[in-house]
Amino acid sequence: MRIHFTAADLRQITLAPGPTPLWETAVSVHRLRLPATVGPRLRFGLESWEREVRGGLRARAGVVLDLIPREDFLPGFLLQPSAGDLAEGLDLVMHAPSAQVSAGLSLLAVHQEASRWSQELAADAPGAREVLRRDLKRYFTSSLASRWPQVQASGVADRALRSETLLRGGVDALLATLVPQWRWQAPTLHIPFPRPWDVDLGGRGLLLVPSYFILGALLMRRPGKSTVLAYPVYRGDRPACATDALGPLLGRTRAAVLAVLRDPATTTAVAERVGVSIASASQHATVLRGAGLVSTTRMGGAVLHVLTPLGAALLHGDATAT
Repeated sequence: MRIHFTAADLRQITLAPGPTPLWETAVSVHRLRLPATVGPRLRFGLESWEREVRGGLRARAGVVLDLIPREDFLPGFLLQPSAGDLAEGLDLVMHAPSAQVSAGLSLLAVHQEASRWSQELAADAPGAREVLRRDLKRYFTSSLASRWPQVQASGVADRALRSETLLRGGVDALLATLVPQWRWQAPTLHIPFPRPWDVDLGGRGLLLVPSYFILGALLMRRPGKSTVLAYPVYRGDRPACATDALGPLLGRTRAAVLAVLRDPATTTAVAERVGVSIASASQHATVLRGAGLVSTTRMGGAVLHVLTPLGAALLHGDATAT
């Protein structure tokens, strides 16, 4: 997939605050419908969750499965990227224009045979949307709610990393470091995709949405608004194996400090996570900052340490190789 940017598009790139419950509900169900061999490098920490949920997916998701094919397509009315919490997302689904729902279901019919219930939804039959609301909520409650604090924490870490990258290197650095397998060759972003696809943004820019459960890229057009591009969130819950691979290079304690900064942290928090004194944590953070692996921002009486793109790349390479 090649996304082509104009100067106007580059001026209108925005970052979503983080993953949203309704969006993650849809993409997580899609993830579970794909073979377990797809995207193994992007499944860190989710293998046990996948095994647990996949076994009872129909009971958990109900009619939601009727809207999510195994192919790379999701109906737009099921995503609602502007929704904050789950209640808002469900309300937007309930009140989505009939034309939008019908269009999404027509495209869905290309990928899989319509179920009796989805035909009722297309016809706007009484009660059809209420069934969808019930099953979306049940799936989130049974399958995602217990993990949601981790999803939110990863979203915070991702936003901090992207914001820091944008401040230090501008839009070019932001697009060049979104996902290791994606390639930014101005003015085009190249993304691995099952089929060739050229995307023009029409001068309305791009809304970048981090997604915890997504395996690749998800593009969503919005009439009259910026296009939405979802990408795999910067994951702060990857195994902290940096002390094994990077220990000989940085020293085990310093490598551990780098590893715990997958989630931005104050000096006190770093000390608690690694199990060293605050003075020692500060010293190690200073050395890492001098090497360009960490940046530090003062917040009142405390400082916040954040991985730079170089530090994130060093840790990503370690985690991928492992």
